[in-house]
Order: sequence, then structure tokens, then C-alpha cells
Amino acid sequence: MRFDAGRALIAYAGIVTVALAWMLVRDSRDPATRKFDTIEVKRINLREDDGTIRMVIASRDHFPGFILHNQERPSPGRVDSAGMIFFNDEGTENGGLIFGGRKVAGQVTSFGHLSFDQYEQDQVINLEQTEESGKRYGGLTVADYPDAPLDFDLEQKLSAMTDAQRAATIARLRDSGALGHHRVFIGKSEDRDAVLTLQDAQGHVRLRLKVTAAGVATIEFLDATGKVMKTDGP
Repeated sequence: MRFDAGRALIAYAGIVTVALAWMLVRDSRDPATRKFDTIEVKRINLREDDGTIRMVIASRDHFPGFILHNQERPSPGRVDSAGMIFFNDEGTENGGLIFGGRKVAGQVTSFGHLSFDQYEQDQVINLEQTEESGKRYGGLTVADYPDAPLDFDLEQKLSAMTDAQRAATIARLRDSGALGHHRVFIGKSEDRDAVLTLQDAQGHVRLRLKVTAAGVATIEFLDATGKVMKTDGP
């Protein structure tokens, strides 16, 4: 039998057309919904119809840098966590859930962190737990930040400084209020004390309620310098 290339090509085109039509009919049943038993991915970017990023879910090796108005920039401090990052309607980060942990040379380092940010600022509500060198800490922190936007290049600037320069810069920013101040903390300290602290607008602890691991309960009233002015207890 002599091979007819023209007929073979027509037959091939017909088969491909039928297969494509079948796929289109199958997918048209419910084009917006797919069901899977298992999905394995390294990163998911959730976007609005206009492309605005709203959430990223990622493994540690594919975790995003800081995203501001849909533009991603490096974040040197994000090297040890997996989780998800939340973004506002403008595609700017405004909170997230991260976690990690490992044992190295018999020493455990572990953390979990859920936070929600002020608009173009840092974490206002922060729920976290950490474990390092045998010390464990966990609690809820509420912070207060200035109206001015955060310096989004600060992390990169600090990473380029010496240790002394970095410490001096952070101290200066903290004293000026640019880094905001904690106002409320409730949780467990590294000393295993159950603690509630209330701070003023400058971040000074003014009231502290504490129950130690041994069961000793106290209420402390402090002045702006940190001096205990009055203590109530059993």
C-alpha cells in the first residue's frame, strides 16, 4: 500500500479537532470549578481580576519579599518561615501568618506568628509563640503606631550597617516614636509568669498584673521611669 501523506495529514487534523472539541465540551460543564484530591505547590498568588495581589501562600524557599503596591522588593529577614501573607486592596502587605521550627545540635528553635498591620505601617495586633534555648514565650500584643507611613527601605538600610550603627539607629527611631510602641501584652513570659501589662502612649509600662509559676499574684503600678510606685498582693 502506498503511503499518502496528504490523507494522513487530514486524518491527523481530524483526530486533533475531535479531541480538542471533546476537551472544550468537558470543561464547559463548569469552567469556574475544579475538584482535586491533592494539590502540591510551592507558592500560590491569589489575585483580583485586575491583577492586584491579595494573598500569598508559600513554602520557605519560595516565600515573598515585602510587597508594596504590587511591587515585590527583597526582605533580608524572611529566610526561615513558611506561611501566608495578606494584602490590602492596593496590593500592599497588611498582615500574615508565618511559622517555622527546627532542632540543630540538640537545640530547638520554633515560632508561630499571626499579625494584622496598620495601613502602610507595622503590626498592630500580633499573636505569637517562640521557643529558643529552652525558653518559651507566647502571647498577644497590641501596638500603637504613628500616622506617617513606615520607612519601607528601613530593613535593607539596617542590614547594610555595622552592629553598632544598627543598634544606634534603632534606638534613635524608638526614642522618636517612629517605630511605635506596645500598649498591651497578655501572655506567658520566658520565666513562665502569666502577665498582663498596660503601657502609656510612649511605651512605658504603667500597670502590670502577674502570677508566677509558683502561684504568687501581684499588681504593680509604675511611673514613667519604670519605678514601681505601689504593689498589691496577698
